[in-house]
Amino acid sequence: MALRTPMRKSCIRFLLLLAPVVLLAQERVDLSVVNRIKQEAFQNSKVMENAFYLTDVYGSRIAGSPQYRDAAQWVVKKLKEYGIEDARMEKWGTFGRSWSYSHVAVNMLEPVKTSMIAVPLAWSSSTNGPVAGEVVMIKAETPEDVAKFKGQVKGKWIIAQAPRDLALPLEAYAKRYTDAELAEMAQAPDPGALAFGRGPRMGDMYRQYRVRRQIQQKIGELAKEEGALGVLSEGPRGDGGTVFHGSAGSRTDKDYPPVSVVLGSEDYNRVARLVEAKIPVKLEVDVKADFYENQDGYNVVGNLYGTRKQDELVIIGGHLDSWHAGTGATDNAIGCAVMMEVMRILKTLNLKMDRTVRIGLWDAEEEGLIGSREYVKAHFADRATMKPTKEYAKVSGYFNIDNGGGKIRGVYLQGNDMMRPVFEAWLAPFKDLGAGTITIRNTSGTDHLSFDAVGIPAFQFIQDPMDYFARTHHTNMDVYDRLQKGDAMQMSAIVASIVYNAATRPELLPRKPMPEPRPERDEHETPAAKPAAGAKDAPAAKPAAPAK
Repeated sequence: MALRTPMRKSCIRFLLLLAPVVLLAQERVDLSVVNRIKQEAFQNSKVMENAFYLTDVYGSRIAGSPQYRDAAQWVVKKLKEYGIEDARMEKWGTFGRSWSYSHVAVNMLEPVKTSMIAVPLAWSSSTNGPVAGEVVMIKAETPEDVAKFKGQVKGKWIIAQAPRDLALPLEAYAKRYTDAELAEMAQAPDPGALAFGRGPRMGDMYRQYRVRRQIQQKIGELAKEEGALGVLSEGPRGDGGTVFHGSAGSRTDKDYPPVSVVLGSEDYNRVARLVEAKIPVKLEVDVKADFYENQDGYNVVGNLYGTRKQDELVIIGGHLDSWHAGTGATDNAIGCAVMMEVMRILKTLNLKMDRTVRIGLWDAEEEGLIGSREYVKAHFADRATMKPTKEYAKVSGYFNIDNGGGKIRGVYLQGNDMMRPVFEAWLAPFKDLGAGTITIRNTSGTDHLSFDAVGIPAFQFIQDPMDYFARTHHTNMDVYDRLQKGDAMQMSAIVASIVYNAATRPELLPRKPMPEPRPERDEHETPAAKPAAGAKDAPAAKPAAPAK
C-alpha cells in the first residue's frame, strides 16, 4: 500500500491539472464551420456596403428624426433581402421631441471678415435667417455667477469660456492595443480598490460635469429672459477642425433652447482672445433646424429561426441612432453594419442552428440606452421589479458591438466567471487575427447593460481604440472615412462564429445570479408611453415650428 499511495496522489494531481483542458475540450467548436464563416466574411463581405448606406446615405440618425426613420426602414428592407423575412420596426414607446438640422454658418464680420467651423448643439433653435451681433463673455465658475451678467447680454452672442490652451499634437490620434496593454487588461482589478471606476477621481469628474451643465442651463435661461441672440461655445476637447459636441436640450423639454452653436477650438479661441483684449467682435450666425414633436420610438428587430430549440434566443445588436455633426460611422453605424453582416453570413451559409438568432438595432441609445432598456422591459424583465416574463428563461445571451470601428481583441466577461472557458474555446480560432484577450472586468455605456441589468448574459467586445475617443466619438469627424474595412470584416467573422456556437451549444450560456430589483435612476428619461410589441409601420416625422 505504501508504494501505491504516491501513485494515487500523482494520478489525482494529473487529473486536477487536466481538468481545465477537459473543460475547454467540452466546449465544442466546429472548425469546418468557422472556416466557412471566415471565407464568406473575407471573400464576399457586404459590411462596408451596409456602412456606406447607414452613413453617407442615411446619416446622421438622431432618434425620432426623419433620418433615423429612413435608416431604420432601409435596414428592414436590406434584412429582408438577406432572407430575414420578419424584419420589422418595433415600437418601444414615445420618444418625445426630436430634432435635426440642415444648415449652419458662422462668419466673423468684425474686426475682420472670415468664416468659421461650427456645429449646432442638438435641440438648438433656428436663427430664422442670418443674425449678426456683438459678442459678450460670461465668466462663471458657479451657476450663481451667471446672475451677475443681467442687463449685459441683450442683442448679443454669448460666449462663456476662456481660450483653451491647445497642446501640440506629438502623438498619433489613432492607436491599437499593444500586447502589454491587453495583458494588463486581462488582469482582474485590485479587489481592495474602489470598484470599477467609481473612485474619488470619477466622483470629482461627475461633480464638475454637473456644475458645467448647471452653468450652461443658467446661461440659456439668461439668454432667453434678456433677449440674447444665442450661445456660442467650444467643445470639451479636440482641435484641428474636430468639433466635439453635445446637446442644448432634450426630448423631454417643455421649452425650446436658445440658438446654441459649438465652434472649432481654434476659431473659438480667436473670438475669446479678442473679447478678452476688449476688441469688439461681431459675428453673423445662421442655423436652420427642425423640431419633431411627440415622436414614437422604434427598434429594428428580425429573426433567423432555429430548429430543435426555436423558442430559445441568441440576440445580437448595437444602436442605430447617432449624433448629428458627422454621419454616425464609428458610433455606431459600423456596429449595425457588422450585425447585419452576421445575419447575412449565417443565412447565406444556410447553417443549421438549434436556437433562433435575433438581431436588435436599438433606438435612442444616445439618450440613455432607452430603446434597448424598453425592449428588455417589454420582452424579458423590468429591472425595477425583476419579475421575469416567460421569454426570460429562453434567452441564452446577448452580444453587442459599440466600441468604435477597431477590430475585436477579446471580450469583457462582465463579471461572469463561468463564461471564461466558453470564450477561450470560441476565440481560439481567431488568435491569429488578434482576438484572444478575456477580462473579468466590466465595460459600460453600451446596450449590453440593459440585458445585464436583468441577469441575461450580455457582452461587449474589446476593440482597438483607433481614433475613437481622440477624434470620432460625438464629433463632426465621425464619418465613413474613419472606418477600416479589414477590421469590420474581422469583427463580422468573429461575431458570426460566436453566434453560431451559442446557437448550437447543448446548454444555454451560464448566468450570474439574478439581480435585486432596482428602480430607474433617471426618471426624466423614462418614456411616457408603455412599449408596444410587434411590427408597426412607422409614420413619417413631421417638423414643428420652434417657439419664437
